[in-house]
Amino acid sequence: MTITIFHNPDCGTSRNTLAMIRQSGEEPIVIEYLNEPPTRARLVALIGAIGIGARGLLREKGTPYAELDLGNAKWTDAELIDFMLAHPILINRPIVETPKGTRLCRPSEEVLKILPNPNIGPFTKENGEVVNPANVSGT
Repeated sequence: MTITIFHNPDCGTSRNTLAMIRQSGEEPIVIEYLNEPPTRARLVALIGAIGIGARGLLREKGTPYAELDLGNAKWTDAELIDFMLAHPILINRPIVETPKGTRLCRPSEEVLKILPNPNIGPFTKENGEVVNPANVSGT
């Protein structure tokens, strides 16, 4: 079974998501998308699979979002995708693909909704928060 995570190792949410995947017994394909950005076709496919527009995948914090005026409604999805391809840091993360679906896993426990084995037992995030999979709706 193939699981892929578009990962940023500097992001706590992304690290927690990766750890949950591994705790489920799976070793995912890890794509550090800042070093290996997706192609246009792959990014468009991810946005479609998640079921959000390009704007829904934009990250504001720690990015050139404001300086590029990306909050302006004038930008089309195609133009926003151009910006994400030029500045991969604008792509929100982590994105996880599994045979059960594709999700933007914010918060990290969203990954449990698409893992083949979501019964990972109690999981402690880096910030000390304990996630109990039995309490995550949709798992």
